Amino acid sequence: MTETVELQQKSLSEIDSVATPTYDRERLRTGIVHVGVGGFHRAHQAMYLDRLLVEGGPDSLDWGICGVGVRPADAGMRDALGPQDGLFTLTLKHPDGAIETSVIGSIGEFLFAPDDPERVIEKLADPDTRIVSLTVTEGGYNFSPSTGEFDATAPDVVADLADGAVPVTVFGLVTEALRRRRERGVESFTVMSCDNIQGNGHMAHSVFLAFARLKNPGLADWISEHTAFPNSMVDRITPATPPELRAEVADRTGIDDRWPVVAEPFTQWVLEDSFSMGRPRLEDVGVQVVDDVTPYELMKLRLLNAGHQALCYFGYLMGYRFVHEATADPLIATLLRRYMASEGRPTLAPVPGVDLDEYTETLIERFGNPAIADTIARLCQDSSDRIPKWLIPVIRERLAAGGDVTLAAAVVASWTRYAEGVDENGDAISVVDPLADRLVPLARRSRTDTLAFVSDRSLFGDLADDDRFTGPYLAALGTLRRDGARATLEGLLG
Repeated sequence: MTETVELQQKSLSEIDSVATPTYDRERLRTGIVHVGVGGFHRAHQAMYLDRLLVEGGPDSLDWGICGVGVRPADAGMRDALGPQDGLFTLTLKHPDGAIETSVIGSIGEFLFAPDDPERVIEKLADPDTRIVSLTVTEGGYNFSPSTGEFDATAPDVVADLADGAVPVTVFGLVTEALRRRRERGVESFTVMSCDNIQGNGHMAHSVFLAFARLKNPGLADWISEHTAFPNSMVDRITPATPPELRAEVADRTGIDDRWPVVAEPFTQWVLEDSFSMGRPRLEDVGVQVVDDVTPYELMKLRLLNAGHQALCYFGYLMGYRFVHEATADPLIATLLRRYMASEGRPTLAPVPGVDLDEYTETLIERFGNPAIADTIARLCQDSSDRIPKWLIPVIRERLAAGGDVTLAAAVVASWTRYAEGVDENGDAISVVDPLADRLVPLARRSRTDTLAFVSDRSLFGDLADDDRFTGPYLAALGTLRRDGARATLEGLLG
């Protein structure tokens, strides 16, 4: 093995086999505080900011990133990025086998809120901080999937709402920082969501305002007037870092990165031009800065994200464990194309500058990239956060328009069958979902009480009352249990 070197122990100029930051990181100032530093943020937003810093410009060094971890699990990122001075490697894997690795330097600092919440609040309150961005997952916004209302009964939220509480949630930290900015006469930063939620900026506005009104109604009025919450659409397939990637990067480059990132070459970011204190010139590095993100986000959520859900449960039940393997199966590829063409696309408005036929084929190619080795298990996890936001809106809009929902209903059936926690060979399935303790028993109960799973109104609303949905849902579920996933797809698509 090539002798490895840790990122922080070797000057960037000494690393010749990979692209490295060419800007002076000593002069980097924090303009963006990002909550939820994971693989996707590092492969996407941090990468775009790194590109901007390399491009240079009069104020580019004012847009460095301070990462913030809020959850106990974020201690791992603290331990990885801290000793590396925020540096990490991003490896892009092309379908033809080509590999590119670069060192990303846009994260200048990482703070772990449980270690020192006061330090995090003061970083947020600092006048240099002009944007607070978020990748906290769909579930991190703490709202009901069926009503869209903020859940003020969540234990951490209740604790943060208490007088004199030391904040532990992103809502508590951000709200306290905004209180201090208001008190000190400092402008409000922008809250920029980068999560896969329809109208993510609107949702962020809704939940942060709901928390603030419960905590401090006067402050909530100030936030409503002065804080921008732009919508965005973000896209890059970024699987969880495989265990072997660290050694692979070290072998190829000599860099020992504690937590490297791997992603596909494709990337897209569509961002609404609505900011409280200005923004970096992201359009200079490929970001589409637009007046209305809606057409782009619906395209992505209802084709790519819902397409992943269409693939993952059927694929898992058919014995596949990697996304590219499932996509190579003609039945899965046909399911994806037909769902997108006949059920997903009819709910979309025209998307400026996008040929949807070409976009659909690009998605199939991206799903089929063997170099990424994205796991089906990753797509199956947290389904109770994903299906209600990505697929249920398609079903509702199709039903409202008098359209057919046969394939979308079959996807929900495949989720039900998967959530039983036992595959077609009788082997256990590890159902990773925040509601697993509730969903697994419901899925099993639906073998006798047929609509038990979809009668959960917090996830499905009143869909269990509509036989235009329950008819194809029960037909697919019955076939899945009697004949298996492959036979079910053959019957649906034949």
